[in-house]
Amino acid sequence: MENTKRKILLVDDDPSVFTTLGDFLQFEGYHVICAPSGEDALIKLRVHQPDLIILDMGMPGMGGVGFLDRITNPDGSTIVPVLVLTARATMAEYFANKQIAGFLAKPCDPNDLLMQVSQTLFMTPGDGQQAIKPMRRILIADGDAKTRQTLVREFSQAGFEVSAAATGLEAMEQAITLKPDALVMRLELAGASADEIVVMLKRLPNTKNVKTVVYGIDLPEANLEHVANLRIPQACMVRDVAINKIIDRTMSIT
Repeated sequence: MENTKRKILLVDDDPSVFTTLGDFLQFEGYHVICAPSGEDALIKLRVHQPDLIILDMGMPGMGGVGFLDRITNPDGSTIVPVLVLTARATMAEYFANKQIAGFLAKPCDPNDLLMQVSQTLFMTPGDGQQAIKPMRRILIADGDAKTRQTLVREFSQAGFEVSAAATGLEAMEQAITLKPDALVMRLELAGASADEIVVMLKRLPNTKNVKTVVYGIDLPEANLEHVANLRIPQACMVRDVAINKIIDRTMSIT
C-alpha cells in the first residue's frame, strides 16, 4: 500500500515542522520523507524520487536557494514540482517569475497547504523526475584568510562544491588536479598573479576550458600591468571584493 502513495519530500531545518505538517500530510494519506537540510534533501531526492517537494528557504549550509538551483532546469522549471514554504513572506516577490508550484508564508494553515498539495499533485502526472544537475565545482584563490573563508561559505550555500587555495601556485596545482568548472581568484596572489595563472591554464589541454572570474581589479594593491595582461572577458572581472557580485558573475558562466 505504501508504494501507491504519492511521495512528498519535506525540506526544513525546524524539527517541529516534521511533527506538525509532516504528520498532518502523513495522516492525509501521503508518504512524507523529511530532510533537515538542502544537502540531505539532494540525497533523498535521488533515493525516493518524490512527486512533490515542500521547501523551506531559510536553512543553513546550501540552503533553500542552493537546493532549488540544483533542481532547476535552464528554462526555469524544476525537475520536481516545488511548494516554497518560508517565514520570510517578502520572498514571494522574488519567486514571482519562477516556475514553482506555489508559495506559502510560514507558519501556514495546514488546510491551505493540503489544498495546494492536492492541486499540484492533481496537475502532475507522476511519471518520474528528470535528472538532477551535477553540482558545479569551483576553486577559490585568495591570500586573505577571512575573505577566502567568506567566499567558501557563501558559494557553498549557493550550491557549489568548493575548494580553496591561498597562493597563486596552490591555485595552479589544484586547478590542474581538480579541473573545476570555474576558478574564482583575487588578481594579486603570492607566487603567481591571476593573469599569469590564466595564461598557464589556457596552455594546458585539461584546463583550457576552465572559466575564470577575477576580482580586486581596482583595489590599491592591483598592479596595472597585471590588469592589462588579464585575458578574460570584461564580464568576468569584478572591480572590488563584493561577494554578491563575485557569486553572480560566477553563476552566469557556469
